[in-house]
Formats: sequence, structure tokens, C-alpha cells
Amino acid sequence: MSKAKIGIIGGSGLYEMEGLGEVQDREVSTPFGPPSDIIKTGTLDGVGVAFLPRHGRGHRISPTEVPSRANIYALKSLGVEWIISISAVGSLKEEIRPLDMVIPDQIIDRTKSRDNTFFGKGIVAHVAFADPFCPVLSKLLLEEAQTVAPRVHKGGTYVVMEGPLFSTRAESMIYRSWGASVIGMTALPEGKLAREAEICYATLACSTDYDCWYEHAESVSVEMIVANLSRNVENAKKIVKKVIARIPPKRECGCSSALNNAIITDRSLIPPARKKELGLLVNKYIK
Repeated sequence: MSKAKIGIIGGSGLYEMEGLGEVQDREVSTPFGPPSDIIKTGTLDGVGVAFLPRHGRGHRISPTEVPSRANIYALKSLGVEWIISISAVGSLKEEIRPLDMVIPDQIIDRTKSRDNTFFGKGIVAHVAFADPFCPVLSKLLLEEAQTVAPRVHKGGTYVVMEGPLFSTRAESMIYRSWGASVIGMTALPEGKLAREAEICYATLACSTDYDCWYEHAESVSVEMIVANLSRNVENAKKIVKKVIARIPPKRECGCSSALNNAIITDRSLIPPARKKELGLLVNKYIK
């Protein structure tokens, strides 16, 4: 089978991707441990695709426990250049209703217990992250979502909270005062790690609830999320398939060269073991 050019990371409620041909189950080992689950590879309309359920099949892994470094490294090792992330989120704006979809263009990191970089331990890289989502992939997601979903919102800020508990009312109101659009638990460190791995990354955020700020709506609950997730999942799958068919043959965005000039450590001082461990990411910059 050819390399898997496109990676799909399925969030809550999305644990498999139908319609793949030449399907293989791939157990991938990484320097950062095993990924969330076996990665299913195959082809969709002749394009190599790799599907990974973020929380594992059966939803066994909490947001804080998701092995994001292993997930991104494993997808990179399979040849993935583009990642479409499906994420369940709560709405922080009245106009973003449950069952709406959002293509965010900014992000706020409120996590505190996650490994959020491949670097350190003798090799330092400072990667630009001003625009955290790939503009090319986000544009494709927006255009195709508008042909499938009843309501789609262009842009917006995604607050990533630690979890697994939902927000307090005070926290929810603070995030609203910041002008944030949605809140979820999984877009980071995925997005940061994808950028370090020079993979284009964008999120299809599926609104399931109004968090807990909206006095005219029922407070967020697992039952509410699961019910709305099941309604969002089929649309998400349709959108992803339509986007895959439009992925350009060559990348021209800055994601593909994010590490260029980002590694500032004196090459002669990089520990050989670290150079080997991160070879998949850095070998084209470190000889």
C-alpha cells in the first residue's frame, strides 16, 4: 500500500471510518510509547488514509491521558502530511447552537498536565504558532461543511481545557469575556505537535451543548453530549470524505517547513540519542 497521506483523528463518538479500501490494521511503535489504538490504514478514492480514534475504540482514554506525542509521531511515520481532527465542543456563543459546526482559526491553551512538545532534553526548537490551524485545510473543511451541515461557522477561538470535568460557571463566563467561541479538551497538544512535525492540521469542531453559561439551556451533561454526538458523527464523516477528495497534490503552506530555522541548539551539542529519537522530524535539518 502507498503511504497514508491524510490522517483522521476521530474524537468522541467517532471510532471508525467506513468506506476505506485496502484496509490494514497497523500497530505502530514510537519513542513516546504506543498511540491511542491500532491505526487503520486504507484508501479512499485512491488516496492513502490513516484513521486513529483519539480516545481508543470504546472510549478508554481520558483527554489528559491521550498519548498525543505517540499519535502524531505514529501518523508522521506512516507518511501523513495532513490531519483532519474531529472534536466535540461546547458553545460559548449563543449563535453557535448545539449541532452546529465550527472551523476555528485560533486557540487558547488552558491545559496543564500534558506533554506538549517533542523537543527538550538537549534539543530546543521554537516553532511559530501564531496561526495554529492550517489555512488551506481549514478552507477545504469550511467549504465542504457548508454543503453538508445545516449551520457552519467560519473561524473562532477554541479554548482547550484540561478536563475531564466540565467547566465551572465562573470559568465559562471568563472564556466568554475573552471572546472565545467554543470549548473542548483535545485540540491541544495535538495542534502544537502536528506543527512541530510539519503536518497540516485543522479541526472540525462539532458543537454538542452550551457548556454551562447559558441560563436558558440545560447544563452540559454526558447524556446530552452523547445524544448530539451521534447526530453530528454522520455529517462529520461525509465532510471528511469530501475534503479528502480535494486535498492538493503538493503543499504550499508554511506548515510543511515549520521547523526550518526553529531548531536553535548548537548541532554539535545535540545528544546522539535525542537526534536518533527525533530523526523522523529533524533529519532534514540536522546532518
